[in-house]
Amino acid sequence: MDPTIALPLLVALIAVALAFDFINGLHDAANSIATVVATRVLSPQLAVAWAAFFNFIAFMFIGLHVAETIGKGIIDPAIVDAAVIFGALAGAILWNVLTWSLGLPSSSSHALVGGLVGAGTAKGGFAAIVSSGVIKTSIFIFAAPLLGMAMALLMVVISSWLFKPVAAGTADKSFRRMQLVSSAAYSIGHGANDAQKTMGIITVLLFSTGYLHGEFHVPLWVILAAQTAMGLGTLMGGWRIVHTMGSKITRLTPHQGFCAETGGAFMLFGATAFGIPVSTTHTITGAIMGVGAARRASAVRWGVAGNILVAWIVTIPASAAIAALVYAATRAL
Repeated sequence: MDPTIALPLLVALIAVALAFDFINGLHDAANSIATVVATRVLSPQLAVAWAAFFNFIAFMFIGLHVAETIGKGIIDPAIVDAAVIFGALAGAILWNVLTWSLGLPSSSSHALVGGLVGAGTAKGGFAAIVSSGVIKTSIFIFAAPLLGMAMALLMVVISSWLFKPVAAGTADKSFRRMQLVSSAAYSIGHGANDAQKTMGIITVLLFSTGYLHGEFHVPLWVILAAQTAMGLGTLMGGWRIVHTMGSKITRLTPHQGFCAETGGAFMLFGATAFGIPVSTTHTITGAIMGVGAARRASAVRWGVAGNILVAWIVTIPASAAIAALVYAATRAL
């Protein structure tokens, strides 16, 4: 590992990591609030405040297994230095900004994984990659939306059966109230899984530069800083992507919004508990497709869904390429 770097450089890198976390919250705000805004249960302003609050308190509910995966399960911690971390973050941030400007709900999580792979490979070659972690993450590029879709479909079936004897107007009012709970649950799942990725980056940086000793553990101040940055980013909203997620894929009712959020939340809780850094974007997109397809296949705008799928597939290699270039430029300077 590198010898201890100067404290100002360390602080600057932590600031960049928190900037990524902020952009993650901005970029992925739509994941938590698109359905509740699309069904007009909450106004956009109230929805982002609701999501930001539950993003922040997420660390109180689920363990920090994802932070451990990011910190030591994607690339070998022994090759991590300031240039690798900066390259990884730059690759992820630049890709996030590009897809955000285009209104594409790509994955901040996979952008960060791609950044780590690109910068790590640029320094240590393919031997620097922890294949088990990368394979597990890659599998869930496709598994997360499929599981989100399956869980949402299951919620549609169960809730439709339970509310079959209830009058349509009464059921609609009930699902509007229940969407407050389901959107809160999804925001907790989002905050737990996504903020932990930044925690992992900061923690492995502290370990590799000699500022943190002992077994791999995430300090409390890192947890609070990461959750705060994500919550603030969510407060800023992500209105381009809210529009894509909430209306372009399929039209949503409060019943469908509740099922999509609840199914997605179950998926995220399970993945986080097992330390799998999944994409909250992929998960909620799959869930929204699931509730749309439950009505009829033509209710889903498959052309928009296809564009989103392309963004999913290219995220890791694109962010990896950017990160490798940034790492090389950093070392040259």
